[in-house]
Amino acid sequence: MNDPVINIIEKYNKDYTRLMDILIDVQDEAGCVNEDAVHKIADAIGISVVDVEQTLSFYHFFSSEPRGKYTVYLNNSAVAIMMGRDMIAGAFEQEAGCSFNSVTGDGLIGLFDTACIGMNDQEPAAIINNEIFPRLTTKKVRQIVKGMREGRPVEELRGNDFGDGANSHELVRSLVRNNIKRKGPVLEDGYKVGSVIREHLTNMSPREVIKTIKKSNIRGRGGAGFPTGMKWDFCRRAEGDQKYIFCNADEGEPGTFKDRVILTEAPGLIIEGMVIAAYAVGASEGLLYVRHEYKYLVKYLNKVMDEMRAGNLLGKNIAGIDGFDFDVRIQLGAGAYVCGEESALIESAEGKRGEPRDRPPFPVQKGYLEKPTVVNNVETLCLAVKILKNGAAWFRDQGTEDSTGTKILSVSGDCREAGVYEVTWGFTVNDVLKTVDAEQVQAVQVGGPSGALIGPDEFDRVLCYSDLSTGGSIMIFDENRDLLKDVVLNFMEFFIEESCGSCSTCRILPVLMKQKMEKILEGHGTEQDIKDIKEWARPLEHSRCGLGHTAANPILTSIKNLRNLYERKVKKDVEFDTGFDLHKAIREGSDAVGRIPIAH
Repeated sequence: MNDPVINIIEKYNKDYTRLMDILIDVQDEAGCVNEDAVHKIADAIGISVVDVEQTLSFYHFFSSEPRGKYTVYLNNSAVAIMMGRDMIAGAFEQEAGCSFNSVTGDGLIGLFDTACIGMNDQEPAAIINNEIFPRLTTKKVRQIVKGMREGRPVEELRGNDFGDGANSHELVRSLVRNNIKRKGPVLEDGYKVGSVIREHLTNMSPREVIKTIKKSNIRGRGGAGFPTGMKWDFCRRAEGDQKYIFCNADEGEPGTFKDRVILTEAPGLIIEGMVIAAYAVGASEGLLYVRHEYKYLVKYLNKVMDEMRAGNLLGKNIAGIDGFDFDVRIQLGAGAYVCGEESALIESAEGKRGEPRDRPPFPVQKGYLEKPTVVNNVETLCLAVKILKNGAAWFRDQGTEDSTGTKILSVSGDCREAGVYEVTWGFTVNDVLKTVDAEQVQAVQVGGPSGALIGPDEFDRVLCYSDLSTGGSIMIFDENRDLLKDVVLNFMEFFIEESCGSCSTCRILPVLMKQKMEKILEGHGTEQDIKDIKEWARPLEHSRCGLGHTAANPILTSIKNLRNLYERKVKKDVEFDTGFDLHKAIREGSDAVGRIPIAH
């Protein structure tokens, strides 16, 4: 049959759990997933049309309408705006002849806003037909759109100039730079992939592997900090005829790009970590869940895994260990920050909306397809390899008592040396600022929007789980930045956009808080408005997942740590201000009346 949609469905054996893959392939093939395709998919894989539609409508990169032969997604995160995003957006609109979030009349070019794409170290950046275009200038935009008008393939729109420090890997055909500024155990040179599997795993029992990981005191590097050895042990003890290992490479936290670099520089190390985890818990299948923004890496990652299969590091009887069978496939996301939460990620991998599950049961008890599942992030799995290589004591000797080992940081914003740094826990914020050559710093966002915005009087605080815990994002803002307007408000808009909408708290309260912020910024705020914001944040603690729990953090941490910024804005000795500008409303009303055509 020569029906592209049916062919794609057959490719995945009509498996309803592969709905995400089917939708991604149809979107790539046809430019959208229209109503006809939805019905074909539902009929073929045996689920309802509603089930297909609710998944289709949940993710940012899916569309039921064509988005242009060339689809441009331009990052609108805070750092991108700081680095000139609005100028680039204006250039695209002028050259293409349409505004953002629309498509040109001839259907050739679509321009769309998108959240952080993991390129904070080289903004402004865009995704065009799944390819990354970093460090954009107005000149480059003119060249790109000219190439589109000429019908050139997207690969040709990038040109051949990789610039200094570009990736050297042939299959990563991109202009993306890795910007590695300091290497440690994860990104060290010279490690031979598979050596720990062959030299250590073959001489250890699964329980001995877990015991070593426990002794190292390593905690999850994704931000939550749950003890890795304990998670593996829980999964090993869980009942189930099938167990799974998930690597969470869905780094959607704005300002974070370390996993992008590890996926490029050390993909084999990630897979080796998954193999070790599988051996420890008794799993036979693994999924590497990669955010859609990193789709340009998929061919390269598959090649690495093919090489590992050829070297008996994946597949049957790995490294000669009789009965140890384990393999990995890539599962792409489709644009949803909430899928960074482990249960939402599992829901997504099953072809559903990425909505967090109620817990208990936890994924190690009932995860993917209701089977025990370990979900670890990229950095955690890489470090597990090095712990087995060098020993638990080696790892414990680095960092602090409650935060052992190293941490990879993604540093961006107002500094001369943005990039990736692998440091030992115990670094202070001041240490970071000196290392990246940042001056006249007004504030630092630690841990992305879900973390904390701190001022100079707290720059001596320590990066560790007991003080300033971070999944890896450090954003720096100098004294020229309008923190409330350009940073805090931007972060609140991000959380509103990315909420799955499942909890009323998360669905409603951030919107109300943003409106209060806008009222304050417009000069109508009072002390009571600040009190209201703090009070409204409390119910968010009862949301189902981390996104809801932290959705108020941009405002709350800025009020706590940079209260002077609010004091300058709010009216003193005024109990209430509606924020309603009567004169402005009259002017707008008069303008509107003037535009109404009068019948004769």
